[in-house]
Amino acid sequence: MIDQTAQIGDRVVIGENVVIEENVKIGSDVVIGHHVVIKKDTVIGDHVHIHDLTSLGRSPAGNKKMARKPPVDLSPLIIHPHSIIGSNCVIYRGTILYEGVLVGDLASIRENVRVGNDTIIGRNAVVENKTQIGERVTIQTGSYITADMIIEDDVFIGPCFSSSNDKYMGKGNYPHQGPIIKRGAKIGNNATLLPAITIGAESIVGAGAVVTKDVAEKETVAGNPAKPLKRT
Repeated sequence: MIDQTAQIGDRVVIGENVVIEENVKIGSDVVIGHHVVIKKDTVIGDHVHIHDLTSLGRSPAGNKKMARKPPVDLSPLIIHPHSIIGSNCVIYRGTILYEGVLVGDLASIRENVRVGNDTIIGRNAVVENKTQIGERVTIQTGSYITADMIIEDDVFIGPCFSSSNDKYMGKGNYPHQGPIIKRGAKIGNNATLLPAITIGAESIVGAGAVVTKDVAEKETVAGNPAKPLKRT
């Protein structure tokens, strides 16, 4: 089903059972797989490839238990040119994917997220709301990027990474702030970052580390709790 108000460019390939809602804008040379749902107002640039069974522009939902209710008035999802969206992905309204972003199969990206040019969001990764991700970032398979997080340019995050933004786990007495990962830092697989810490530029966090404190620029830490490694 394609709504009559949708604007579709030249040489667009549309698979079977695709739903394109009102006021969607799709550029030229776009490929849309089977069973894709593109919600109202979504903007998709030229040369974007969207694989099967993906939902784009979804609005968030909530219930009475949630401490922070999801916003009601969100801007459209915008996907810039030359981006690739995998199968079975869900990407929400209010988010912008800049040019050349790759989103792996089964990934979820919530509302009010910014993803910079040429960044990779790996298979089955989760990016929560109000998160800023820079350019040329790699976030590998199964990683959890918490809400209110900042990831600067050229950061590498290994598989099954975890982060948190609520120090007291739902008590409601702590301002939510995820970790800040500075430019060029590298985070090993299965590492965990606690709320509001800063990982310095070009630093390294070892695999399996649990980081409870700030990490200095160009420092290497490992262990639980993570501690700086002695230089030899």
